[in-house]
Amino acid sequence: MAFNKDYLDLIFVPGGLLVMFAYHLYLLYRYLNFPQTTVMGLDNHDKKAWVVRIMQGDKKDIAIALTVIASNTSAATFLASVSLTLSSLIGAWIGNNSSNIFRSDIIYGDTRPSTMSIKYISLLTCFLLAFSCFIQSARHFVHANYLISTPDSDVPPKMVEVAVIKGGDFWSLGLRALYFALDLLLWFFGPIPMFVSSVVLVVILHYLDTNSTPLHRYRPPGGKMAKRVAEIS
Repeated sequence: MAFNKDYLDLIFVPGGLLVMFAYHLYLLYRYLNFPQTTVMGLDNHDKKAWVVRIMQGDKKDIAIALTVIASNTSAATFLASVSLTLSSLIGAWIGNNSSNIFRSDIIYGDTRPSTMSIKYISLLTCFLLAFSCFIQSARHFVHANYLISTPDSDVPPKMVEVAVIKGGDFWSLGLRALYFALDLLLWFFGPIPMFVSSVVLVVILHYLDTNSTPLHRYRPPGGKMAKRVAEIS
């Protein structure tokens, strides 16, 4: 029985996705149980201290905080626009049945119309998921902006912390969706490039997501922030 190159998609594509999902499940476990070993946990620790300092500061500190929040909101909005634009382009590409760039014989893998439809839909799903996450990230940053800029209020720092950290979490989820989209994009060039990119992405992401730096104990004059950070950590 001759080996059909279409069978490669049944081997390498699920294998590549399994590698990506297994790594992110492992990362989620570390983030929930040992946050200090992840970059996201380190970022959240610094954000908590930043919020406490801002809420205890004067009007100058609040102005700086609003600038920081606005830059995060702009970045999330920009990436949401990019994700939506790419989703629209993919939708238009799907509607163009005359396109056969990725159905060439040089693509070593399954190039049947049904498989190509699965590729387009999978890629479109990732970009739409990224768009949704970036929109939610911008929403939480805007909410934090309102809380910080509320004049003469007794807004507890915990509310601002939750809004800022949730905005960062949705930002991270949006980036993960883009990483999966990059992986699926290489599937158009064959299942082997897709599997190789999955392994390479996991190696790079593991290096970028791992934190070996001890969490800094913020101790400003008076020690009020250190006490507050210790309470919320």
